[in-house]
Formats: sequence, C-alpha cells, structure tokens
Amino acid sequence: MGISESKRLATSIGFAGASDNEIRSLSAIDLHEIPRIVTGMSELDLVLGGGLVSGSCILVGGEPGAGKSTLLLQALCKISKAQSALYVTGEESPQQIAMRADRLGLRNERLQIMAETSVEQLCFVAEKQNPKILVVDSIQVMHLDEISSAPGSVSQVRESAAMLVRFAKKTGTVLILVGHVTKDGSLAGPKVLEHMIDCSLMLESSTGTHFRTLRGQKNRFGAVNELGIFAMTSKGLIGVANPSAIFLQRDNEVSSGSVVMSVWEGTRPLLVELQSLVDDSHLANPRRVTVGLDQNRLSMLLAVLHRHGGIMVGDKDVFVNIVGGVKVFETSADLPLILSVVSSFRNKSLPDDLVVFGEVGLSGEIRPVTNGQERLREAVKHGFRRAIVPSKNVPKSPILGMQVTPVQRITQAIEALF
Repeated sequence: MGISESKRLATSIGFAGASDNEIRSLSAIDLHEIPRIVTGMSELDLVLGGGLVSGSCILVGGEPGAGKSTLLLQALCKISKAQSALYVTGEESPQQIAMRADRLGLRNERLQIMAETSVEQLCFVAEKQNPKILVVDSIQVMHLDEISSAPGSVSQVRESAAMLVRFAKKTGTVLILVGHVTKDGSLAGPKVLEHMIDCSLMLESSTGTHFRTLRGQKNRFGAVNELGIFAMTSKGLIGVANPSAIFLQRDNEVSSGSVVMSVWEGTRPLLVELQSLVDDSHLANPRRVTVGLDQNRLSMLLAVLHRHGGIMVGDKDVFVNIVGGVKVFETSADLPLILSVVSSFRNKSLPDDLVVFGEVGLSGEIRPVTNGQERLREAVKHGFRRAIVPSKNVPKSPILGMQVTPVQRITQAIEALF
C-alpha cells in the first residue's frame, strides 16, 4: 500500500464529522463543520440534540408495535423533501411500507425503498445511490455472506453493524439502525453494538395508553436521558408540545396518596402525578409493588420513613404508580413518594395545588436536586401555588404566585402537611 493510498484511507475512515487527520487545537475547530439535519418532528429533534449529524450512527429500539417503523417512516418522508433518503427493509416488503405510508397520508415520491438483507449488497447499492440518510430495519435480520452463522446471532449482528458503521463514517451518511428488544426490555444483540453507535434511542409504550415516550439512553451530540412524548394517532406519531399537561389530568377531587412532583428529563422539567396505596396485608411478607419507579428504592425509603419519620408500614402492602406510564429514574421523586405514602396511610388528601421534589438520604435529611428554580417555574405555569422543596433549592428571589416551603428533614415535611 502506497503513501497516497494510506492517506486516502485515513482521510475517509474516521469518526462522525472528521474530514482529515490534521492536528488542530480545540478552539480552532469550527462547529459549523457539523451541521444538523432537522427531521421536522420537534420531539425527535429534541431527543437527538437538535437534529441528525452527518456520519452519525443511531440505534432505535423498542418493543414490537411501539411504532419504531412508523416514527422513522414519518421522519424520512419529511427529510426526503430536502435530503436524499433510503429506507432498507428486511422484515417487510416494499408494498407493506407503501401501504403504511398511504394509511398515514405520507405520500412522497422522493423517498427510496429497498428490500434487502445482505449487508454487502446494501453497501454496494448505497454507494451508488449516495443517500444522505440510510435507515436499516432491522439490524437483527441483516447478514454477511462470509459469516456462516444465522441472521440474528451475536457474530452476525456485531459484524453487520460494524460494516454499516464503517460505511457511514466513510461516506458521511446518517445511519439509523432499528433494533429488537428482549423480554426484559433491553436491546437484543451484543453489548458492543451500543459502543459502536453514537446515539441510542428507546421507544417505549404502556399498555392501555396511546402515548409513546422516546428516551435518549446515549447521545454523543446531545443530552442523555432526554425524553420526547408522542401520541399515536390515525395519522401516525404526533409530538406532544406540552407533555406535563397530559400527565396532570387529575380528578376534581384529589384522593389520598396522590401528589404531583417535578422531575428533570434531559433538558426540561416534567410534571407527573405519583400515586400510592397503603393497605392491610394478608400475607406473611407484605408486598412492595412499583410501576415506573425502582422497587428497591421504595423499600429503602419505607425504612427511612420508619426510622426517622416514626411511621411504620412494614406490616402493610404498599403500591406505587407513576400516572401515564412514565418511568422516573432520578432521586427527586424520593420526597414525593414518602409524602404520598403518608397521605395514603393516614387517608388524608394533599392540596391539589401542591408540587413536591427532593432527594431523601438514609439519615432522613432532604438533599437538593438540580435545576430547582426551573422546576418551580414549570409548576407555576400549570397553576400550582404551593411547593415543598429542599431548603437549598429555595430560589434566591421569590417566584410570583408560588409559596415555597423549605424543609431539611422528612419530619419537617410531614409536619408541614399533616
């Protein structure tokens, strides 16, 4: 291999956005060298960090029927009006894709469709067509001829994805891979697949609701754990501009055990309702059931409530649910959970204009959380007038229309309400 050939390979193969192997200072790099491609779907752009980046590789996972293919088909039909796009399907026929597009009213003559499962043939066609965006649905059905194992095996998935990623980096193509999930909800295939890609998105749905949540689990070009909310309609997935409103559809008369909390999702606050039910147990081991929260954290907080709050529910069943099917991973839900359990235990309703957030430590102290002032301002927009927050999250200047009660220990929070 000559020097010119080595230089050509070094220039063409690299990370997303790399144009050559020249050494430059960080401050000398022009950020306009990596322009964003807007998808036309605001919630999707939010999760992506502002749009698609040339040469990036995105993995979209989700349960069957969640709407992965529908979401990508909608996005491609919008993008293909200005950018060349190729949709490669390995699980459905082009006729099925066309039928879905017709049903959703997504007629677009510029979007290219191809049915193919061979990675070599796919890369050959894509190199001739030179699309700006390439969607592969799904990576589990793709295969390389030189590997003898069946499609979907660890070696096939790993090597097929590696070849597609190399092609995307070399040509500057935006590569979007659709991935299956296992029965526990995690992405199927080798773990190395998540290390090769730049962005990992998970589309989740809850039984009995038409809302879908798109969460960014990994993103080299944006915030991690960013959350996008969609509503599944007859015209496809529609972004929800005000997600807090859909999770706050409470009854006129608020029952005991219900409290509204403000959680931080990516770059924005989200108001959701937390419900608890404490009931007499008829079992030797009382049940601890959570939906949308970590069950182990519930057990820990009940122990803190007993030790430092003087309320014992060890002989009772405790059920906790996040309304709307949202999954909460941050610790700001600790204080709302404890107050909702006390509310259900004493059968006393909390004020309907109250919002709560705060982390609870093992010694019963209330710890501050990030972006406290932004959480309070979001609550004011939705008509909340009272808040119980950690003392260190009290805003320096009063927020108009909001009465903030600072607390340092869970006993102070319980006394303030009960």
